[in-house]
Amino acid sequence: MINVSAVIQVAILYAVIYAILKAAKGSRFGQVLAGVGLVAAAMFLFTYVFHFDVLTTIVRTLLAYLAISTVVIFQPEIRRILSQLGTFGTSDRPKYSAGGAADPGYVTDVLLALAERRIGALVAFERGISLRGYEETGVATDALFSRELVETVFTPPLPLHDGGITVRDGRIAAAHCVFPVSNNPNLSGSGMRHRAAVGLSEDTDAIVVAVSEENGVVSVAHNGRLLRCTGEGARDSLLRWVSKGLPAVPRRGIMSRILDFRRGGKKKKKGAKRK
Repeated sequence: MINVSAVIQVAILYAVIYAILKAAKGSRFGQVLAGVGLVAAAMFLFTYVFHFDVLTTIVRTLLAYLAISTVVIFQPEIRRILSQLGTFGTSDRPKYSAGGAADPGYVTDVLLALAERRIGALVAFERGISLRGYEETGVATDALFSRELVETVFTPPLPLHDGGITVRDGRIAAAHCVFPVSNNPNLSGSGMRHRAAVGLSEDTDAIVVAVSEENGVVSVAHNGRLLRCTGEGARDSLLRWVSKGLPAVPRRGIMSRILDFRRGGKKKKKGAKRK
């Protein structure tokens, strides 16, 4: 008979598995985890139905060794997933900053302007996981995100053009930062700027934009994957990614609108009395 305690335990187990799968979604570790889970479930179901005790023992032993080898192989991705779970519910989205947070549309236009002029760039948007450790390798700025400043930073041979910039709460936090380089064999034909973008996205949940100075193509690295923004929908695609990396403007509720309406009415009445 199913009791309340059993239901609570199943719910807790479901919540933990769901959180892990959600954090690992889209990564190589997530794909391997889903594949191994399906194979293990099928094997256990098969051995349970036909009562193959010896085969059950072998499968359990293989799964134990497979779990250990998975931790070794996918160590960087597991570290990133655990970091995301540690910030769950607290800093999933960056806080809104009224002190100079850049508009996503403006940031997108600046990046596309760099691509049009074939100016290589590397921009990392901080999200839940802090990028302060990487900012220590560069120069702290805490400046407004403007086209003039970004073009000045990435125009060679100026001192800060080599490396990347980090953006926190819509402001440029640091420039000339060194990002980790990815060892993904699929990036063998990519330059160091793109490999650094993917490398940072493997270790953190940041959204990293790389602009190629050779062909002017804008690429977005997230969750260890590199996506090209090309074609007619390049701006819309880039805008969606940039919006995820910038602080969201809080929506005004109906009560705040009613209060603003009443305040506006009172101001009009005071102005009429003065006349």
